[in-house]
Amino acid sequence: MDASSDSIHNLMADLGARARAASRPMAKAGTAAKNTALLALAAALRAQRPALQDANLRDLHAARESGLEPAFIDRLTLTDKVVEQMAQNCEQVAALPDPVGEIHGVRRRPSGINVGQMRVPLGVFGMIYESRPNVTIEAASLAIKSGNAVILRGGSEAIHSNHALAALVAQALQHAGLPADGVQLVPTTDRAAVGALITMPQFVDVIIPRGGKGLIERISAEARVPVIKHLDGNCHVYVDDGADLAMALKVTDNAKTQRYSPCNAAESLLVARGIAAEFLPRMAAIFVAKGVEMRCCAESRALLAAVPGAAPLLRDATEADWSTEYLAPIISIKLVDGVDAAIAHINRYGSQHTDAILTRDHPRAMQFLREVDSASVMINASTRFADGFEYGLGAEIGISTDKFHARGPVGLEGLTSLKWVVLGDGEVRI
Repeated sequence: MDASSDSIHNLMADLGARARAASRPMAKAGTAAKNTALLALAAALRAQRPALQDANLRDLHAARESGLEPAFIDRLTLTDKVVEQMAQNCEQVAALPDPVGEIHGVRRRPSGINVGQMRVPLGVFGMIYESRPNVTIEAASLAIKSGNAVILRGGSEAIHSNHALAALVAQALQHAGLPADGVQLVPTTDRAAVGALITMPQFVDVIIPRGGKGLIERISAEARVPVIKHLDGNCHVYVDDGADLAMALKVTDNAKTQRYSPCNAAESLLVARGIAAEFLPRMAAIFVAKGVEMRCCAESRALLAAVPGAAPLLRDATEADWSTEYLAPIISIKLVDGVDAAIAHINRYGSQHTDAILTRDHPRAMQFLREVDSASVMINASTRFADGFEYGLGAEIGISTDKFHARGPVGLEGLTSLKWVVLGDGEVRI
């Protein structure tokens, strides 16, 4: 729908005021009420699957008419499996411990007071995302369990699907005695709504963008409220001297090729010179079989020139390749002297997302953990594990490469803050 700037501003101010009002009863809601809403939502998703898919068909028809790519349409589609996964997500979040109200770190001070910290909701967050309608349910479920209100702005391509899903969320909240305005969907596809949402600090406490780099860069540049975000996922795998060869081949293959498009897929492979001749040709053979283009430093390209079938897939790496997130069957490859050089390379060219070392040397592994400046750092494991579900968070609202508040996969705790609490018995300061 098209609307004037004034009407969009008024619409978003109304949504913001309602979200702020709803945030107070959401914050004080008990665990039982929040779980009741989540389980009611799971049941409604299953019961209303045909109606949801009918709404989704309208979005799919429009997407095909617009000539959108098959991969985009796949992300947009609410299959039986996707609907069931959304229902299970709600049940999993309901089963998680409630972080709100948790007090920890209490210690007694010489004055007699006891000082600790309590976990509390952020208040209102705005979620801006693109084609996947299942994000509507992920964001809603995490907002409900963390005691926050949320304003959701999904992609215009999923508007009918998101409307249908948001209606079920509102019904579930009301069923549990919680305010329906606790989860609101922006009803317009006008891009001006995003501009208004990210400049309303009086109503919104934090913005979480989830989508392409262009979207996140725009929001980061224009927002007047804090943003939890990551721009790039230039994730590295470093194969150390003496690494277990079979493990290194398996983990590197998984990190790069299990899926190419997620932000936690490996984009850069660093190999210690001492193991390169043994490891790299075998790794390249796996990449050749899967059609992965290899952008190599001069030394690594020379090592791979004789690998059968590799020649059409070998390219000379440019300086830009070391910092590029491909999201495609492409990987940069560089030989390094050892762990110090690997760490220096990652800290220079990486995006502070996820980086892994494959090694049997414990001191070098610990050095890598300490010195690599990334949100997730791994030993002998695929970077693909950098995910809220895999970390036991139940679900994630996104990945943060920022250093304040939340870092890495953002789950329930990332949607809360801490306040200091003091427990006394009549003490006064002298």
